Amino acid sequence: MKLIVGLGNPGIEYQFTPHNAGFLALDRIAQYCGVTLANRRSRALTAKARLAGHEVLLAKPETYMNLSGLSVAALVRELEIAVPSHDVIVIYDELDLPLGTLRIRERGSENGHNGAISVSGALGTQEWLRIRIGVGRQIKDVAALADGTEVKAGGTEYLLSPMRKAELAVLDEVLDRVRGAVEAVLSQGLSAAMNEFNRTVDGC
Repeated sequence: MKLIVGLGNPGIEYQFTPHNAGFLALDRIAQYCGVTLANRRSRALTAKARLAGHEVLLAKPETYMNLSGLSVAALVRELEIAVPSHDVIVIYDELDLPLGTLRIRERGSENGHNGAISVSGALGTQEWLRIRIGVGRQIKDVAALADGTEVKAGGTEYLLSPMRKAELAVLDEVLDRVRGAVEAVLSQGLSAAMNEFNRTVDGC
């Protein structure tokens, strides 16, 4: 069985914040599969589903973001999945990617993301498959930059604040692409999925 995890913070106040993009992606996948994330196991809300011809377990850790790894590691042990493995896909937000983009990676640095740091620590490796959803906001701060260069507005306050309607509209389209990316990994393999879905964010 494949394990697909979305990272986020529990609680209605965090539901539509940038930091909960992983949760929103899991909700979209569950909706597509016609299942409800309602079963509690290994400190996560879970649902069994069938996606791209594979049996999968969808999971949203009920821990807060910085303890996500405890739930992920427990699920990995319960399902007897060897790590590193492409049988585990973790989906989360990435401030260093602009809103509207996503990137699939096989391994790598956590880039300061507390949820990713927790997952690597709990699994004992940085070699786990991740799909990062861009949530970086681009603004033009003319007062700070006379040439109008785009700079990123971010940080904890932004990540934990509700997104604006226009931002949610952009994210909504990306969530469908995330589901497509997961399906591509499962049905076509990692290399083909990366070639298809990473093209739009080359150089980010």
